[in-house]
Amino acid sequence: MKSDIQIARETPLKKIKEVAENIGIDRDEVHNYGPYMAKVPLRLKNQKKIDQSNLVLVTAITPTKAGIGKTTVSIGLALGLNKIGKKAIVALREPSLGPVFGMKGGAAGGGYAQVLPMENINLHFTGDFHAVTSAHNTISALLDNYIFRVQGTPHEIKEVLWKRVLDVNDRSLRYIVTGLGPGNGVPLEGGFDITAASELMAILCLAED
Repeated sequence: MKSDIQIARETPLKKIKEVAENIGIDRDEVHNYGPYMAKVPLRLKNQKKIDQSNLVLVTAITPTKAGIGKTTVSIGLALGLNKIGKKAIVALREPSLGPVFGMKGGAAGGGYAQVLPMENINLHFTGDFHAVTSAHNTISALLDNYIFRVQGTPHEIKEVLWKRVLDVNDRSLRYIVTGLGPGNGVPLEGGFDITAASELMAILCLAED
């Protein structure tokens, strides 16, 4: 049996604009991130079409030893529906780098039920995770600067619950002390959460426009 990576490397990929045209999206509406990945504007959302369509939600599944879980089932279901003549699209979340570099591995499916190019999707994709990481840590820097400026005043802060984020599982960074050294701020206990757990990521997920 071929491995996931063998199947991925032997599979000829369609250009993303061709894929978009097949589901009724005009080429001019496709914002490319290379030849095989793209974003489309939210204005293409059509409530009338949504009301006429069906949503199949794969919420949870106990994976097999071979690693068949939610992603693989979702991709396989979409492929099967298209095979029988239905117009089906699979919507998957962007993988977090924590599991990608951990025991779980990537989140792009497996076998003949994969989304490709899986290495691009697993490692960087369109850059949204990195944008959230930068925005979140900018807030952390602004907060630390405020604490540094108001020390010794009635507005002095002793504890900060807002952690920094990083899209890597690093045990040594979960609990840290920041602001050490002369002139480097105020020493405070802190730590890093994974980017997917960022408060800004929650806002991004709930945003509608």
